[in-house]
Amino acid sequence: MKKFFAILLFFLLTIDAQAQNSAWRTGVRDTSYSSQGDYRSNKKKYPFIKLVTDQPQENVKEKRNLVYSKSKDRKLHIDAFLPTQLYQTPAVIIVHGGGWRSGDRSQHVPLAQRLAARGIASFTIEYRLSTEAFYPAAVFDLKASVRWLKANADRFNIDTAKIAILGFSAGGQLASLIGVTAGVIKLEGNSGSTKYSSTVNAVINIDGTLSFIHPESWEAQNQNSINASAMWLGYPRTQRLDLWAEASPLNYAEQNKVPFLFLNSSIERMHAGRNDFQKIMDQKGIYTDLKTFKDSPHSFCLYQPWFDLMVDDIVSFIKKVFN
Repeated sequence: MKKFFAILLFFLLTIDAQAQNSAWRTGVRDTSYSSQGDYRSNKKKYPFIKLVTDQPQENVKEKRNLVYSKSKDRKLHIDAFLPTQLYQTPAVIIVHGGGWRSGDRSQHVPLAQRLAARGIASFTIEYRLSTEAFYPAAVFDLKASVRWLKANADRFNIDTAKIAILGFSAGGQLASLIGVTAGVIKLEGNSGSTKYSSTVNAVINIDGTLSFIHPESWEAQNQNSINASAMWLGYPRTQRLDLWAEASPLNYAEQNKVPFLFLNSSIERMHAGRNDFQKIMDQKGIYTDLKTFKDSPHSFCLYQPWFDLMVDDIVSFIKKVFN
């Protein structure tokens, strides 16, 4: 009888491990989040804000809709915004937000344009969202983009020892995860130029959570809610805690080697695990910095009066860590 129950338990655990909620992977693009929609919503509380728009800059070359990865008939795109300097420049890959399910790379074209105008090659990236593929597909895509960038370093005149990854909201979580998981084989994937490393040299996290299991996290406090992070992982927070931990950047803090810049709104629930992460980095002697934008919405990075200040902070950080 004991043997029977042991076999039954193994069977149930195996079924659970495979039972991602396929109904959440609709195959239909979710357009619920956009910069314009966010602007209309935030304008009610912050009537003074101005959405920063796509404006080509002098001395910046733009190359849009490049393909960085292919899988069967699926092409993943990236846009390049390049300074016209003759010397090699640092580079930053920019990862959009939208709850791992919505949004698109056009969200941060204004940021890429402004950073390129300040001498930093910038790349806005498409990745597979949860309507198309569950975790860790997006992680595989972003790591493939890093490898692709290194393989094309001469084409874009970038210094491969000075590559940062930046993300907002869900993109901030993803950027952080890319930064702290150098050498974690199960999160590498096999697409892109695999002879190159997916290691980045710095991370800029704009209001992205560092943990889904930290007591401060929204997910830990709302375990029965089926929200965007659950739909990305394919499981409710009450199941597969191992995956929730695996997708949490804080889980890899002890092995992290790269500096972090945190650019945070006044919405504290978005910053789960940040203080603990910074304490660990302080103990390891790894540089981190925190800039908090008082009385700002979660999506402050899209708007004036915070946008120019944020760009200054990013440029200062990149100059500091890459000099």
